[in-house]
Amino acid sequence: MENQMKRGLLDVCVLAAIKCEDSYGYQIVKDLSPYVEISESTLYPILRRLENSLMLTVRTAEHNGRLRKYYHITEAGLERLKTFSEEWKELMTIYEYVTREEKND
Repeated sequence: MENQMKRGLLDVCVLAAIKCEDSYGYQIVKDLSPYVEISESTLYPILRRLENSLMLTVRTAEHNGRLRKYYHITEAGLERLKTFSEEWKELMTIYEYVTREEKND
């Protein structure tokens, strides 16, 4: 898969992982693992990029004597998920067109 496309998909996956409740890095990796392979070393640059894009915010809280960063989706992040859903419908139409001959075989 093209790197730029995969990067965009991973961004959306991370946003979707925190859509319903705030979460932290390790938990996000665990939540995504059934759907997409992502390591913590890949996740943290994505989280920084999403924070810089104002699609999420970060708060720090103590957990078992250690500080943990929790990520929260913003209105801009929710809007990105909505836009992605609309874009995906168009991509599926293109996919169906490209694979139409395979379905008739």
